[in-house]
Amino acid sequence: MLLTFLSYVVPFLAVLTVIVFVHEMGHYLVARWNGIAIQTFSVGFGPELLGFNDRHGTRWRLSMIPLGGYVRFVGDMNAASAPDNELIANADQDLAPRLFANKSVWQRIAVVVAGPAANFILTFVILYAFLVFTDRYYSPAVVQQVLPDTPAAAADLRPGDRIVSIDGYTVRGFSDVSRFIATAPERKVTIVVERNGSDITLTAVPKRVVETDASGRQVRAGRLGLSSTVDKEDVFTFRPNPVEAVGVALEEMRFIVDRTMAFLGDFFVGRGDVEQLGGPVKVAQISEQVARNNPFDLIGLIALLSLNIGIINLFPIPMLDGGHLAYYLIEAARGRPLSQKVQEIGFRFGMAIVFTLMVFTLVNDLL
Repeated sequence: MLLTFLSYVVPFLAVLTVIVFVHEMGHYLVARWNGIAIQTFSVGFGPELLGFNDRHGTRWRLSMIPLGGYVRFVGDMNAASAPDNELIANADQDLAPRLFANKSVWQRIAVVVAGPAANFILTFVILYAFLVFTDRYYSPAVVQQVLPDTPAAAADLRPGDRIVSIDGYTVRGFSDVSRFIATAPERKVTIVVERNGSDITLTAVPKRVVETDASGRQVRAGRLGLSSTVDKEDVFTFRPNPVEAVGVALEEMRFIVDRTMAFLGDFFVGRGDVEQLGGPVKVAQISEQVARNNPFDLIGLIALLSLNIGIINLFPIPMLDGGHLAYYLIEAARGRPLSQKVQEIGFRFGMAIVFTLMVFTLVNDLL
């Protein structure tokens, strides 16, 4: 029982700790470069488990609840960066210029953006390293069979077509076709195929099917109704050179962002599948499966989650980095900050949204 529990907890903590540490380090470094006094750097929330003070007076701590983290500046009332107006007003002449609240709006914007930016950089570095140092194996993206009465048949895909791209994303092998289509159920996709030496543009709407993932959960994916025969002699490797890998890594990040936003957008038009929303339990479950199958793949999971956390943190919801960013952009545009009362109302609203989402995803995981 204990070993089973640890098999879930250890990979989960490894993945989450790396992502949180990198995110908060982005905030920390840019704050330090701007001369901001930093009180606490914490991985996790709640009571401190381990900690130390550095020579700059910052308390570095590992906390009991490993579901996030924060950088708390001197002059913050809490981990959500709500300003302590009394401390700020009474700060001495040496401390006052180093308070986050007294920095220019553009310096504060830089500090806020640095967290998600650090997540994007982490994802890029991991994807780039995978591309440069490992081989990818592909079978040719050539259609062997088009099943009747399927989206592929309706789109006029034919045996012998070589699929060149889908929605502007380069297709290098048939596994790319499966991946691009699976993440676009019931969404129109643009497919470029090479047929008789010419490129032809087709459109299709992948059929939504229900499948069982590795964790036993029912998930929905897109399918066209294509098949391709894989012969060993046809399999080829792909490893871009260091310069080419930059573009390939950025395209992969663009694909993840695009599909993430499309997934979230489905909920606004009533097509969202709540069963696919996951919280900490789902992340722990996936981490355990990945670690069991191939521990090296945990690095790939870190890249995927890091990019998604960076995206979500930029949503204009108070409590998240995007909420702070929205406040500061409004301040930059109007020449003065929003009133303290308006900001407090926003933070309460944001806290309600974040707390509700956390509870919903946790209950969804358990169910």
